[in-house]
Amino acid sequence: QVQLVESGGGLVQPGGSLRLSCAGTGSAFSLYVMAWYRQAPGKQRELVARITSSGTTNYADSVKGRFTISRDNAKNTVYLQMNSLKPEDTAVYYCYAGRSVLVNWGQGTQVTVSS
Repeated sequence: QVQLVESGGGLVQPGGSLRLSCAGTGSAFSLYVMAWYRQAPGKQRELVARITSSGTTNYADSVKGRFTISRDNAKNTVYLQMNSLKPEDTAVYYCYAGRSVLVNWGQGTQVTVSS
């Protein structure tokens, strides 16, 4: 099981970019499926992007072409590069790590896209 700490959130203008980081501590980080979820005000938490231990990625349709998830196992870190941000991207973004029965969530980082 790993502990996850997100960082990089903040206020950005529409069309801008932001890079979120999720630092993990614990063993076998490289074996975990990592993902980013987000929860906008009044909405349910949704999957934004996922990356497997082998590097396979999946994205929500709403962010395809704009967001990129990546991982640096040497640094025990997963990233979410967010480009061409829209106000609709405003949400608390949560880092997720899963492996077998082990599931971990970060505390979340606020992303606000506003002019």
